[in-house]
Amino acid sequence: MLDPFSGISGDMTVGALLHLGLPLARIRDAIETLGLRDVEVATEPIARSGIAATKFHVRIRAPRHGHAHRPYADIRTLLGASLLPAPVKDTALRIFRRLAEAEGRVHGVEADAVEFHEVGALDAIVDVVGTALGFSHLGIDAVFTGTLPLGQGRVDAMHGPLPVPAPAVVELLRGRPVRVEDGTAELVTPTGAAIVAALAEQRPAPEMRIDAVGYGAGDRVLPDRPNLLRILLGEPHVPAGHDEVVVLEATIDDLAPHIFEHVLERLLAAGARDAFLVPVVMKKSRPATMVRVLAAPPDRDRLAAILFAETSTIGLRYTTWSRMVLPREERSVETPYGAVRVKVAYAPDGTVNVAPEIDDCRRVAGERGVALKLVHQAAVAAALPRR
Repeated sequence: MLDPFSGISGDMTVGALLHLGLPLARIRDAIETLGLRDVEVATEPIARSGIAATKFHVRIRAPRHGHAHRPYADIRTLLGASLLPAPVKDTALRIFRRLAEAEGRVHGVEADAVEFHEVGALDAIVDVVGTALGFSHLGIDAVFTGTLPLGQGRVDAMHGPLPVPAPAVVELLRGRPVRVEDGTAELVTPTGAAIVAALAEQRPAPEMRIDAVGYGAGDRVLPDRPNLLRILLGEPHVPAGHDEVVVLEATIDDLAPHIFEHVLERLLAAGARDAFLVPVVMKKSRPATMVRVLAAPPDRDRLAAILFAETSTIGLRYTTWSRMVLPREERSVETPYGAVRVKVAYAPDGTVNVAPEIDDCRRVAGERGVALKLVHQAAVAAALPRR
């Protein structure tokens, strides 16, 4: 989770990822892969308000006047033709695409006609690629962010003075919660806003178990807060829910066994949470079958009526049970053999439980002429989160 209590920029993001364990050598290798021969990178341990952080530096060796100008099309070609790992390349392209679209809306031109100034300079390319490398290296598969403080004031740009937040930042953060005029400086840069826009989920962060924390430092010392970006790394913590069910029971020893299947089907079709059979031994050692039904309390009498109508029982027991229930969802997943419906439940420790629909697995196995267990295993694998 991005915790931007002092905003976010590209170098702050890379600094926090380095603090979390991204090797600087990975960034240097990427720079060489991209052929950016005039770029050097370094890190510096730094403290802000007593908090240890990593400052990420990008230095351009060749002399230059102002910032480099690079058309979006050139950056897209540079990244697309590179030998960077596919996930890194895709993430970097997504970030720059969001930048181009936002700049295009500000200037009234198509994204492909955008020429980047500050955000298109070599240091910004390194920041974006470093961010993509860090998320890939650390195995981050979902990104959330806190509310962004936008700051206020003015910033000098190639087109002249711009208000803070910069117009491109406003475009990039449309639809997201922000704090306007929180701070006396530019706290969110276009590169930082593009990282949020391209990668962060637009929904509240789930409860999580924090496994590691990284701090990335910005350039300035701010008067009202430590100029740091905090990244919290961890697993989602999904608490189990609670509900109550009515449990109906009948013990039967004089019903033809083949009727029980019909009874269970009627109960489930009528809304029973569950219905199943338990073999029991009654008095005088008579074998029997207990029908047990779990139901929502308002459905008690309606389901009891089905039991009385469809079985030979002349009495029912009922009680109320409390349950712990994991959050779950039902969805369809694609396997190499075909689509299969699955139920996915999430345990408090982050464990994911997957239950493929067995009827779907049997149908697909029969259609494709493969073993049922192979389809079942493929459905489980398809439903698990990618790491």
